[in-house]
Amino acid sequence: MNFTFSSLIAIVPMCCVAATGIAAMVAEAFREPGERMPIGPLGAIGLVGAAIASAALWNSNATSFGVVVADNFGLFITWILIVVGLLSLVFSGPTIEREGLPQGEYYALMLFAIAAMMLMATATDLLVIFLALEVLSLAVYVLTGIRRDQPRATEAAFKYFLLGGFSSAFFLYGIAFTYGVTGSTRLDRIGSLIAAQSTAPTPMQLLAVGLLLVGFAFKVSAVPFQMWTPDAYEGAPPAVTGFMSTGVKAAAFGAFVRVFLSAFEPLRGEWSSLVWVIAAATMILGAVVGVVQSNVKRMLAYSSIAHAGFLLVALVSANDVGKGAVLFYLLAYAVANLGAFGIITLLDTAESPHDRVSDYAGLWTGHPALAAMMTVFLLSLGGFPPLAGFIAKWYVFSAAIKAGYYWLAIIGVLTSVVSVFFYLRIVIMMYMTPTDSPARFPPVPRLAGAALVVSAILVFYLGILPTRVLDWAAASIGTIF
Repeated sequence: MNFTFSSLIAIVPMCCVAATGIAAMVAEAFREPGERMPIGPLGAIGLVGAAIASAALWNSNATSFGVVVADNFGLFITWILIVVGLLSLVFSGPTIEREGLPQGEYYALMLFAIAAMMLMATATDLLVIFLALEVLSLAVYVLTGIRRDQPRATEAAFKYFLLGGFSSAFFLYGIAFTYGVTGSTRLDRIGSLIAAQSTAPTPMQLLAVGLLLVGFAFKVSAVPFQMWTPDAYEGAPPAVTGFMSTGVKAAAFGAFVRVFLSAFEPLRGEWSSLVWVIAAATMILGAVVGVVQSNVKRMLAYSSIAHAGFLLVALVSANDVGKGAVLFYLLAYAVANLGAFGIITLLDTAESPHDRVSDYAGLWTGHPALAAMMTVFLLSLGGFPPLAGFIAKWYVFSAAIKAGYYWLAIIGVLTSVVSVFFYLRIVIMMYMTPTDSPARFPPVPRLAGAALVVSAILVFYLGILPTRVLDWAAASIGTIF
């Protein structure tokens, strides 16, 4: 009995979430037509249980079956995913009620995706990472097109699914070549075997690394594999867009860091140059193309692409500052981006999605609190002090300079300046653009309003008092090396 418990303890957080996902699915099956059931709070209970389990596992380095490890790095990502999940559940309520979406199906898919994200961040075997990647991808594909009566949503889900299938094939071939080179899919064994084989990398090793890099680059929306992002973000419900722009990115970067800075660390001299180019191209494309967008969701999609570039800067730097900056940046980005998409969700109505930049004219008059919080979130994404985004970018660029990547840091700073333009466009529209007939926005539910306030507080806290969280991040990422 003790052996059984010890072999399962590392997967307790994701089991809590998966169990509530199953409960949500069963509740939907037994729900009478028109009956209201508290399925959303059921998911919140599972996420709170996962948070408690993660706190209990801190510093334990517990393992399950040798392929899942509850180290502090994975647990930090898990806590980010719990925050993403709780905020996404709250912001999803108004959309589900307004559009009559099947809440059991919606919440079950979201919870299964979160459980898979947790598994992806804590897995230490390439095959387990692939299985987790496919589970979360399938759930997000369906959530993207869950508004089945809208052609735009169907098109977005189809594009996402089709391109996601190609990326999964690349990733799977990368695993196959890695196994062919090393005879293992375990990350710790891969690193030691590659280091012991030869001082000069072989073509097979480089091919394996390249194929895995393609798979990860697709999931984090890095150039040139970002083409699905704007369409998927625009077609999905705003709450789903916020969820996949933060949760998927956090899980993917968690696995990305674990694989490339652990298993393929002996080949860092080869893949770091390619990641340098990808990071620079991603930052430039995200900032430049985002400037010309008139749709807020597409604008934030290119913003997400640019932020993926900033995270890649921290990854390629790979020093102590950069490693900790990855985790802190993921948390700061998740809170600010989810807050922005939460406001888009609350302003969405049956008559109009209010997702054009011009739709925000006069928001200060109709909803001053929402306008103020939207300003906070956008300025944080733009990197204004004293908000979380400023500290996150500061540490990313400091890591690049410390590692000697001066041009990469310069590109990052310049693209950050360019991206400020499209964030300020919305701010100017809300406060300074007169309108003869201001749009009619729905009232804000209390729970959703409270979630926005919490998000804004976290943005200020991470910007003004970041030291404790940065220390946790630095200590957490040290557990995988």
